[in-house]
Amino acid sequence: MDIYQIISIGLYLVLMISIGFYSYRKSTSNVNEFLLGGRKLGAAVTALSAGAADMSGWLLMGLPGAMFESGLSASWIALGLTIGAYMNYVLVAPRLRVYTEKASNAITIPDYFEKRFHDNKRVLRFISGLVILVFFTLYTSAGMVSGGKLFESAFNMDYYTGLWITSSVVVLYTFLGGFLAVSLTDFVQGTIMVLALILVPIVVFSELGGISSTFETIRLKDPNYLSLFQGTTWVGIVSLLAWGFGYFGQPHILVRFMAIDTVKQLRSAKRIGITWMAFTVGGALLVGLVGIAYMDQMGQSIDDPETIFIFFSKVLFHPLIGGFLLSAILAAVMSTISSQLLVTSSSMTEDFYKNFFRREASEKELLLVSRLSVLVVAVVALGLSFNPKDTILDLVSHAWAGFGSAFGPVMLFSLLWKRITRNGAVAGMVVGGLTVLLWTYLVHPFHELYSMIPGFALSSLAILIVSKIEKQPNAAVEEQFESVQQELKETY
Repeated sequence: MDIYQIISIGLYLVLMISIGFYSYRKSTSNVNEFLLGGRKLGAAVTALSAGAADMSGWLLMGLPGAMFESGLSASWIALGLTIGAYMNYVLVAPRLRVYTEKASNAITIPDYFEKRFHDNKRVLRFISGLVILVFFTLYTSAGMVSGGKLFESAFNMDYYTGLWITSSVVVLYTFLGGFLAVSLTDFVQGTIMVLALILVPIVVFSELGGISSTFETIRLKDPNYLSLFQGTTWVGIVSLLAWGFGYFGQPHILVRFMAIDTVKQLRSAKRIGITWMAFTVGGALLVGLVGIAYMDQMGQSIDDPETIFIFFSKVLFHPLIGGFLLSAILAAVMSTISSQLLVTSSSMTEDFYKNFFRREASEKELLLVSRLSVLVVAVVALGLSFNPKDTILDLVSHAWAGFGSAFGPVMLFSLLWKRITRNGAVAGMVVGGLTVLLWTYLVHPFHELYSMIPGFALSSLAILIVSKIEKQPNAAVEEQFESVQQELKETY
C-alpha cells in the first residue's frame, strides 16, 4: 500500500473513532440515548444517515460493476430503489415518527409493533425480534466480509487483517457512542460517498474528451450498452424495480425516522435524502458506464467488473486522493455494518432481555446490556466472516426481500389503516417471511421473479383477510390511531 493511501485511510479511521468518543460524552447517559440518540437528530444527519445505512459496498462496487458489464439495462434497480426511498419518506417517515412517540415512546421496530396493536402477549415483539436477530447477524457478517475483501483487493493486504481492521473500528465507535455515533459517522461517510461518486465520472469524462465523445465510444463498441431493454426481460425489469418495496420494512433505515428531532424536519430530510441518493446512485451508474469507454480507448481490462471504481481510484488520481476515494468504499461498508449492528443489539436489549428476562432492569443495567449486545453480535458476525462464502451477495438480496416482505406490509397497514388487527399483523409477518424463504429455496420455474413480489403481495393479502375476518380493534387502539392522524394534520 502506498504511504499516501495509508495516510488517507488512517485519517478516515481516526475520524470515525473520534466521533465515537465524542458521542460517548455527548449522548449515551441512558438506553434511549444509546439506541435512538434521544430523538435529537437534525434533518441533514437523518437524511444522510438513512442513505449511508442503506447503501452498502454495492453502491461503489456492485452497481458500477453491473453497469460496466451490462450497460443501461442494469439501471432498473437504481430506479426502483430511488422511487422506493422517496415513497418511504412520504408514506412511512412522518407517521412512524409521530406514532412511535405516541405509542409510549417506542424505541425499536418490534417495540412499535407491540405498542401499536396493544399486544399484551408480546407475540409480535417476539416474532419481529427473532427475524431481526437472525437476518441482521448474517447481514452484519456480509458487511464485514466486504470490508475484508476491500483491503485484500484494493490494498493487497491479507483478508483477515482487513476483516479485523474493519470490524474493530466499527465495533469501537458503535460500542462507545451508540446511535449518535452511528448517525454522525453515517453523515460523514455519506458525504465522502457522494463526493467520490461525483468526482470520478467527471475526471473520466475529461480523460476521454468529453461526454459526447465518451458515449460515442460506447456506442461504437456495442450499441446495446446504451439500451435500457437489451440483455434483460420484462420479468427481470419488474424484479429489479420491486427492490423499492423493501424500504418499507428495513429496520436500520426506519429507525432514522424515529430519531429525528421533530416531524416537521422530515420535509427537509426528504429533499436532502433524495437529492443525495440521485447523485450517488447516478454517479455509481456513470462510473460503470464510462468504464466501458475508458477500457476500450486505453486498451485495458479488469478481471472483476466490480473493481472498476477501485481501478479508477488507482490509475487516475494521486495516491492521496486515491486513498480518499477508497475510503468512500470503506465508508459505505462501515455505515451499513454499524447500523445493522446497533439495530440487532437494540433488539437483544429491548425486545428480549428487558421484556422476557429483566422487566425491572434499571437504565444503567440496560445501557450496559446494550453495549455488551453490540460486542456479542459483532463476535458472532465476525466468526461467520472467517469463512466467507460466494453466496454472500445472494444472502443480502434474500435478507432485503425477507425484511421487506415480513415487515413492509405490516408497517404500511399499521400506519395507514386503522382496521388492521394484531392477528392480521402476525399473519402478514409470518406469510411474508415464509414466502420469501420458500420462493428462494424450493425448486420451481419462476426463480427469475424476485421473491419480494410474491412475498409482499401475499403478506398484504394475509393482513387484509385476517383483519377483515376478525372483529374491530379495541377502542384504545383506534383512539391512538386517530390521535396520530390529528397530530400529523396539525404539525406536518
